[in-house]
Amino acid sequence: MPQTLHKPDSPLARARPVQQEPRKGFGSSQATRATSGRAKGQARGGKKRNPALSKADWGPLGKHPDLDSIVARQRLHLPRCGRITATAVTRAWKLAAAEHHPDRGGQHDTMQLVNGARDLLLGRGLQS
Repeated sequence: MPQTLHKPDSPLARARPVQQEPRKGFGSSQATRATSGRAKGQARGGKKRNPALSKADWGPLGKHPDLDSIVARQRLHLPRCGRITATAVTRAWKLAAAEHHPDRGGQHDTMQLVNGARDLLLGRGLQS
């Protein structure tokens, strides 16, 4: 195989270094630049997030419901924990009511439990 001599490039003839296109997605340098200099739990405004749960998180529709709310969620076939919306409760109640309504062959007691679960989750209980 013939050997070729490599000429050193003159400083005037050197090409500029090729710049890489910015990567997108996980692990990109842009994502690490955006979070660098900030603490892990710190928001963009410079304030740290409060790690404690709010009062809404402990309510029937919040992240950590009480035992009655968990039972009510199970009756309506909703997730036992995590946040849910009033729209999701209403939609689940309509499906359960269609299944358990006495006019469609369901039991009266079961329909009362379904209605009670909806009322508990939406805060429509008896107010004195």
